Amino acid sequence: MRKTVFAVVVALVAVFTIGPAQAIVYGQLDGNLHPNVGAFVIQREDGTFRKICSGTLIDEDVFLTAAHCSVAAVNQPGVDADDVFVSFDSTFSQTSTLYPGTTYWDERYGTGGQNDAHDIAVIVLDDPVGIDPADLPTEGLLDDLNAEHELRDEVFTAVGYGTVRETRKKGPQGILANQDRRYAIQGMLSLTNAWFTLSMNEATGNGGTCFGDSGGPHFLGDESSNLVVSITVTGDAVCKATDKTYRVDTEPAREFLSQFVVLP
Repeated sequence: MRKTVFAVVVALVAVFTIGPAQAIVYGQLDGNLHPNVGAFVIQREDGTFRKICSGTLIDEDVFLTAAHCSVAAVNQPGVDADDVFVSFDSTFSQTSTLYPGTTYWDERYGTGGQNDAHDIAVIVLDDPVGIDPADLPTEGLLDDLNAEHELRDEVFTAVGYGTVRETRKKGPQGILANQDRRYAIQGMLSLTNAWFTLSMNEATGNGGTCFGDSGGPHFLGDESSNLVVSITVTGDAVCKATDKTYRVDTEPAREFLSQFVVLP
């Protein structure tokens, strides 16, 4: 993907995140399968709450998400970095339990172009939430699996909140409103130094993410997996074919995360 196209798509993800939250494509209700996956929430000036992205609890009080989500949040009127929230309710509403925290994003965000956008952030919650966190991978796990020719045989589980797509026969009008945590199963397409691209093509039995699932996890394995290997960042504009996710097993991602959690 050319740099100009990449920039436009990332901008669209941010715009749709603050507008309709992005969502799981061709997926199903998550229920309590992934209680450590939550919604990134901000409070509007009128006092109401809005989910803008997704993410994953990776320590008792650390929530993994995407940098462009954090930047988009603090660019909203009245929202400061230390005034954001996370909800782990399977259905988000104005009465959901909200955990306050402070967001931090990689200072290198936006400096690496399409080679490495450093699009990774965390929310450090004010207090532990009493939910078992997800696991993080060892360094270079995806590279190791790829070298052993095992990666293409794996399945991956995308989880997030937001709008949904149920048919590939429509364009943007096929993206529907939703407030539930959902998941979808998918297979890999390609692996680069910073990016892990996954299929979300319904014709090949895959699901994926769309505008608003940004920051949400892609677990290695089926819906029972708890190992986050990448996070949603971007993909094709109408959410039908590809999921371009940011790896969390790379040295740059681990450099950032090591400031907040103990890494495997």
